[in-house]
Amino acid sequence: MAKKIRVGIVGMGTIGPVHADAYGASGEAEIVALCDLDEAKLKSHGDRLNVAQRFTDFRDLIAADLDAISVCVPNNVHRDVAVAALKAGKNVLCEKPTALNAKQAQQMVDAAKKSKGILQIGMVNRQRPDAQALRQYVESGALGNIYHMRATIVRRRGIPGLGGWFTTKARSGGGPMIDIGVHLFDIAMFVSGQWQPTSVSAATYGVFGPRMKGYKYVSMWAGPPKFDGKFDVEDYSSGFVRFPKGVTMSFEIVWAANAPNECFVEVLGDKGGGRVMHDGPLNILTEDNGFVADLTPQLPTNVNAFHVQAKKFLAACRGEAKPAATGEQGVVAMKLIDAIYASSEAGKEVKIR
Repeated sequence: MAKKIRVGIVGMGTIGPVHADAYGASGEAEIVALCDLDEAKLKSHGDRLNVAQRFTDFRDLIAADLDAISVCVPNNVHRDVAVAALKAGKNVLCEKPTALNAKQAQQMVDAAKKSKGILQIGMVNRQRPDAQALRQYVESGALGNIYHMRATIVRRRGIPGLGGWFTTKARSGGGPMIDIGVHLFDIAMFVSGQWQPTSVSAATYGVFGPRMKGYKYVSMWAGPPKFDGKFDVEDYSSGFVRFPKGVTMSFEIVWAANAPNECFVEVLGDKGGGRVMHDGPLNILTEDNGFVADLTPQLPTNVNAFHVQAKKFLAACRGEAKPAATGEQGVVAMKLIDAIYASSEAGKEVKIR
């Protein structure tokens, strides 16, 4: 049996323990160090995971004897932790979004190229069976020429951690666009194979969040609200993206709206189309034997995407595979998001360089 990869996790808030559980489930990793500013979280998770090395400074964790690091901290720290780890020769799995913006994301990619380490971005939804299957349909030519994608996620009242780091632009980089839109954009480009967005026209709005105490909700991810905090990001965005050869994508990315919950990524081709990231099974809408037909592939239902992501990262660490989601692809997603914000601010279509 291959030697287990020695892993450290920076950030034990919400997503760090998810990474820890995924490494544990793999049977291919040993968690040897944890880092968090909150010493109570360090003790709780350190005791649960039986990890002796616990740090409050990520630089001390990087200096420890380990092979790989999961970066599970707020967005504004992604670049600093990842670059330091890569310079130290560690392999890095960085949570989404790659960084605050494309410039920082590129710095991470540059550091990876100069180091002995690999950089994988936590675009975990790629590992869903429906996304993997739809990509296979596209690659096989079964859907024909892809001409349009739709990326939609609407939360009726879904602002996370109101007043905390999610809604503070200096720490998050933006609102739902960076928080959840990055997942949908990655899925759309992954399944379609379209990785060269050329321009975007978009609008963003801050409608519900700025009310703070007047914001009505049923539950709050990463809550409770901090009414002495900030809300200086968007809570609604929509727009239109162009790709080469006439391919396009429309999107609606929403934390809060007077509209029903909705989530899907749809790919349309001249021979067929498919929808993923929704509550139902993958359906391929096509023609068969002269009839309009729907195909419903039978896919595994017990797949944990975080577990799959961890196993693929560990395989990349061993040199057995390429990263499941590359830093370069992370840069493309950040360039698109940067352009969406720029288009909204300018009130016109902008080019993506």
